[in-house]
Amino acid sequence: MSSLSPFHLAIPVSDLSVCRTFYTELLELEEGRSSDQWVDYNFFGHQLVIHEVQISSEAKLDTNPVDGHAVPVPHFGVVLPWDTFHDFADTIRQKGIPFIIEPYIRFEGQVGEQATMFFKDPSNNALEFKAFKNIDQLFAR
Repeated sequence: MSSLSPFHLAIPVSDLSVCRTFYTELLELEEGRSSDQWVDYNFFGHQLVIHEVQISSEAKLDTNPVDGHAVPVPHFGVVLPWDTFHDFADTIRQKGIPFIIEPYIRFEGQVGEQATMFFKDPSNNALEFKAFKNIDQLFAR
């Protein structure tokens, strides 16, 4: 697999201070530049920016059925190495972050077998972290 260019993703948050604590202390992401309205993060080698904005209290996540689970849409995340995924899942559990979908193996024994988990940040942004048993099957059908 070739080297990937880092992506940039900017997401809305309703309370910069609360979300800064979540991303910095709970997820243990390295902070980059910041202002009173936004914070840059090193999101596993990618650039994630949280921007404080007014978010409707009625905002809800839609879902789509995948492998027997209600997967939140929209969501974002990153593909981690297999062992890193499991260590990260243990960290999330230890820190008491509630899962939308508990860590499990999706498509077990099939092409594209992967570990996956979903949880939300304090502003209701859904995150998915996954790992492929065989990374060469990332885009396999």
